[in-house]
Amino acid sequence: MYDNLLNRFLTYVKIDTQSDANSTTVPSTQKQVDFAKILMKDLEDIGMSDIEYTESNGFVTATLPANTDSEAPVIGFISHMDTADFNSANIDPQIIENYNGETIVLNKQEGIRLSPDDFPNLKNYIGQTLITTDGTTLLGSDDKSGIVEIFSAMEYLIAHPEIRHGKIRVAFGPDEEIGVGADRFDVDHFGADFAYTIDGGPVGELEYESFNAAGANVLIKGKNVHPGTAKDKMVNALKLAIAYDQALPENEVPERTEGREGFYHLLGIRGTVDAAEMSYIIRDHDREAFEAKKEQMKSVAKKLNASIGENRIAIAMHDQYYNMREVIEKDMRPVELADRAMRNLSIDPIIKPIRGGTDGSKISFMGVPTPNIFAGGENFHGRYEFVAVESMEKATDVLIEIAKLAVN
Repeated sequence: MYDNLLNRFLTYVKIDTQSDANSTTVPSTQKQVDFAKILMKDLEDIGMSDIEYTESNGFVTATLPANTDSEAPVIGFISHMDTADFNSANIDPQIIENYNGETIVLNKQEGIRLSPDDFPNLKNYIGQTLITTDGTTLLGSDDKSGIVEIFSAMEYLIAHPEIRHGKIRVAFGPDEEIGVGADRFDVDHFGADFAYTIDGGPVGELEYESFNAAGANVLIKGKNVHPGTAKDKMVNALKLAIAYDQALPENEVPERTEGREGFYHLLGIRGTVDAAEMSYIIRDHDREAFEAKKEQMKSVAKKLNASIGENRIAIAMHDQYYNMREVIEKDMRPVELADRAMRNLSIDPIIKPIRGGTDGSKISFMGVPTPNIFAGGENFHGRYEFVAVESMEKATDVLIEIAKLAVN
């Protein structure tokens, strides 16, 4: 039905677009800029209008004009160009047709296998066409599936002018994976009444509740003295780092939480006896519990400083995004519309909180309610990532159905 979907996906995932959290440029990598230029040419080729690249934020935007005089909201469809911090060079996608439900050998030489024993979700795709990695890279379905689904939906609507729809705006943005892509998104220029990020997982996901999120760096000053004369003098920054982490609630970590339960997540630790630094992310769906977690991190530092009699532990903390439900529940039109679209297509909506965030988490607070719709992929951000062609086709169906239903 969507003739160019598979070939476009295979082409796009082979293009390395990884973002870089240590960069200060916008976008964070030149390869995202290069990909943006490819997308602009492809948008022109399928017949989109108002195609622009905005240097100040790294977004590509385009318009599908309305083909009806009937009243309809301006709808936005958004996906991100970058991939996560796993090997993204030389991606070699593998196609498994009519998947039989057995273990897939991703890389025979390195003994890397995609097994339903480890990933029972594979059993949901028996008989379908899977696209996997070769076991050495991620795939990039997050979020190039979303990009090609938007392309396929727009291409189909252009080819079928008998389908009445209102004005549709599309956007492809940078740096979602490092949490800063939507910071400079221009909602006024985009001009949508509401939007959707096409950035979810398996078929049916419809999400309008995300974490509240913060990042924290714990900075520790030690005192390095020769170990032979260190008694009552040395202060080991690494030992303080260990003590700090152990003072946080031991069960409030990603590996022991689910659903709406929040967590503290130690991302990294580096240092010496003289100085150490730990980086954390803090997550909770409940705003009060989120604020309490931030206070708990400060309290632990205060208590440890008091125990050693001097201020050697400091915390630099910043909020990253908030639970988009606070905004979207005031205007549930996009959720209700997507729910109807899925049900019309015999897809059971899976409405649940995201244990993470999307660009929609920030864009919603900018004034454009932006829930998240499935893009179809699974096992994101690593060598076991895969997506079914049929899932991408269903996501495309949903976007077209949303466009149809939005016309009054």
